[in-house]
Amino acid sequence: MPSVAFYTLGCKVNFYDTEAIWQLFKNEGYEQVDFEQTADVYLINTCTVTNTGDKKSRQIIRRAVRRNPNAIIAVTGCYAQTSPAEILDIPGVDLVIGTQDREKIMPYVEQIQKQRQPINAVRNIMKTREFEELDVPNFSDHTRGFLKIQEGCNNFCTFCIIPWSRGLSRSRDPQSVVNQARQLVAAGYKEIVLTGIHTGGYGDDLDNYALSDLLWDLDKVEGLGRIRISSIEASQINDRMLEVLNGSAKMCRHFHIPLQAGSNEVLKRMRRKYTIEEFEQKIAKIRSFMPDVAITTDIIVGFPGETDEMFAEGYEAIKRIGFSEMHVFPYSQRTGTPAARMEDQVDEEVKHARVHQLIDLSERMQLAYAETFVGQVLDVIPERDEKGLSGEGRVTGFSDNYLQVRFDAPDNLTGKLCRVQLTEAGVNLCQGKLVRVLDDVANVTA
Repeated sequence: MPSVAFYTLGCKVNFYDTEAIWQLFKNEGYEQVDFEQTADVYLINTCTVTNTGDKKSRQIIRRAVRRNPNAIIAVTGCYAQTSPAEILDIPGVDLVIGTQDREKIMPYVEQIQKQRQPINAVRNIMKTREFEELDVPNFSDHTRGFLKIQEGCNNFCTFCIIPWSRGLSRSRDPQSVVNQARQLVAAGYKEIVLTGIHTGGYGDDLDNYALSDLLWDLDKVEGLGRIRISSIEASQINDRMLEVLNGSAKMCRHFHIPLQAGSNEVLKRMRRKYTIEEFEQKIAKIRSFMPDVAITTDIIVGFPGETDEMFAEGYEAIKRIGFSEMHVFPYSQRTGTPAARMEDQVDEEVKHARVHQLIDLSERMQLAYAETFVGQVLDVIPERDEKGLSGEGRVTGFSDNYLQVRFDAPDNLTGKLCRVQLTEAGVNLCQGKLVRVLDDVANVTA
């Protein structure tokens, strides 16, 4: 039986794409082996969001070539899309395919097996207007089913290379999304995470069909317990979206809404399309519809031109808004973006100090948010089993409002919907007590 090994760098969308490519190999009779083992084909799904992503991708490609010089080395993903020639220069690479045409991977692999001539299959992504249909009926190691609904981005933020590696925004056909949701439910998934490069941009290229319409259609999928949106811009949460939050019992009380900076001056330089005041108003509106909602965010620290005053202003704004968790990144120059060419780059040590200040604030906010739920009963889907100190089973999983909760449990609750009382709040991990198991999703709203 021929074997294939995968290595995925970067974001959740890349992990989804790798799973989809694995289905193509599986259908051709391949078995999947660990990347550190000898395989007939190595497929590396690359990332280019930072210069470091490029470097790490090159290291992994070389590792695969060393592992088995006779194997076919195929490279896909964002770095492959933006720099195919650079990758083909690495001795041993056989196939470079970007962030489209992945359904042609198997014919290319067969062609290389016959002729052993390297193939550059990368086309101009900016001309692509169709969503690439790649189904993932189940995932090898997740209890949440990821469902890719969108590809590409139209925003062109000054720090970001992604529109050049993923192309412009394209939405998946609504019927195809609903069909795959049904497939995931049939495979036993209780929660579906809607994902994409710019997930909230879903529907921008469709006629009279928006993300809110898709959510209502998914709400009708029988047996589906929870719907989570991986990330959405504040501007994309309009009144119709708020109606879904209010009316659907399946929508998770959790939004990841990237703020990126708390200063209007910095937001402008980033080419983000909102002010801090507009962002705050939108968050207040969401909370009026969904008082217990968890709002997580991304912040870039030390963007070119960010002064101490701008950082301090942003810090106060972030504190005022109050997130339940923040992902904090020091700004890193991405070759080929306008921000990398800006004059007033911020000193690395200054960035480092600011990152620490925001991580401390994030942990305080995380704890404050978790503490408001002590004593409450939450719906948790366990993802990991582990043994407790006395040998009894313990499981860890996420509540609908994205608190990670650990609790003692009888065997085999992974992937099941559980009612759990929160007994102790923590920064990254809370403790709870199992109340009951909801096997029947019809009970979810009980």
